[in-house]
Amino acid sequence: MAKELTSRAGNYAQWYNDLVIKADLAENSAVRGCMVIKPYGYAIWEKMQRELDQRFKDTGHVNAYFPLFIPKSFLSKEADHVEGFAKECAVVTHYRLKNNPDGSGVVVDPAAKLEEELIVRPTSETIIWNTYKNWIHSYRDLPILCNQWANVVRWEMRTRLFLRTAEFLWQEGHTAHATREEALEETVKMLNVYADFAENVMAVPVWKGVKTANERFAGALETFCIEALMQDGKALQAGTSHFLGQNFAKAFDVTFMNKENKQELVWATSWGVSTRLMGALIMSHSDDNGLVLPPALAPFQVVIVPIYKNQEQLDAINAKVAELTAQLKAAGISFKYDNDDSKKPGWKFAEYELKGVPVRLAMGARDLENNTVEVARRDTLTKETVSFDNLTAYIKDLLDAIQKNIYQKALDYRASVTREVNSYEEFKVEIEKGGFLLCHWDGTPETEEKIKEETKATIRCIPLDGDTTPGVCMVTGKPSKQRVVFARAY
Repeated sequence: MAKELTSRAGNYAQWYNDLVIKADLAENSAVRGCMVIKPYGYAIWEKMQRELDQRFKDTGHVNAYFPLFIPKSFLSKEADHVEGFAKECAVVTHYRLKNNPDGSGVVVDPAAKLEEELIVRPTSETIIWNTYKNWIHSYRDLPILCNQWANVVRWEMRTRLFLRTAEFLWQEGHTAHATREEALEETVKMLNVYADFAENVMAVPVWKGVKTANERFAGALETFCIEALMQDGKALQAGTSHFLGQNFAKAFDVTFMNKENKQELVWATSWGVSTRLMGALIMSHSDDNGLVLPPALAPFQVVIVPIYKNQEQLDAINAKVAELTAQLKAAGISFKYDNDDSKKPGWKFAEYELKGVPVRLAMGARDLENNTVEVARRDTLTKETVSFDNLTAYIKDLLDAIQKNIYQKALDYRASVTREVNSYEEFKVEIEKGGFLLCHWDGTPETEEKIKEETKATIRCIPLDGDTTPGVCMVTGKPSKQRVVFARAY
């Protein structure tokens, strides 16, 4: 099956599409621009959800749910916000169908026109802040730390599975605070939660930084982000955390009585990641043989394949596997025992390699005699023969080693294609090679737009932990406060 994949070097975009489909992660649906996430792909997303959800709860957040439909008038209340999303909105205008009198099917009933159109949720700031108005009266009601797991619709014309679809899954946090300082602290805190998840669970190294005004979320005062680098040298925005200031509180008249008995506007944040993280996971680690999954996110970390010639051998292997799986379960290691006799071991090896299972165990009659197991690791495609007696401890250590190795490989790749560039002529040459370019920029949107138009590169972020040595802009020669991160991006 892996041989059916297009190579990364041959056509990276096609390799990605092939892999998503052939590894049973997702497929295109009957609805244009929308996808079906298949069970194996959804199992990975569920693990992402669980990891993130626990981190949200550990930082004091609670889950809630808000309506899918948003009155059109709500979006009109925050001008920058509506301008940012207006071209992507799906609009509900009627609430009923009826049979066509000519018998050709159903048609929209013109008598069922809504008094006010409803927008299918592109993001939830407006509906949530209209709700918070009823929840917040005093400083005692603050902070509100809500998160929502939901779907959203942004009407994309050019779509790609997981990376950009008209409907996608995500989480969106929406918090309300009494002070600017508290809201800013929340914004940065959640950025760090995302970075920790990306690096320690997804094994994807990221830049943490601030977006420029041109790239900022519609309606935000500041947008913080994590930026990852894919194997084709393009950047992918992997998560954002927005300091909304008092913009939405002003728009929806959300005020509170402070400790001095004075009315104040509430301070706000919002933050989110989506199923786009699935695309980041695939493109950061996978190879021409298929998926490479970090153990922390693999639907099952170990697959066991029996190799036998007769029922007697299979019975003996089953007994040994029962002993092993009890140990794996006790150690918290997820596994699958594939004793399906309709498929040959070689087919299974190729299938689980394609699906990125971190560790594969093969057990045959000779292994039983020698009290050993063949252990293959997906990240390096290497094999070892290991004694059954210390197998569980060996696998536990091996999974930790694989998680670290996958991260280190991605980190080394990023380092190899990250370089400082000091002139615009050099920039034009280097951007064609891909990767992150660290350059001085004069801070103006005009220069930023010129670079984007001429090179298709954007400022991915102004790094929080980058080199803050002043310099001069590579384009205009004007003063620059620090180097920023440029790349072409998804």
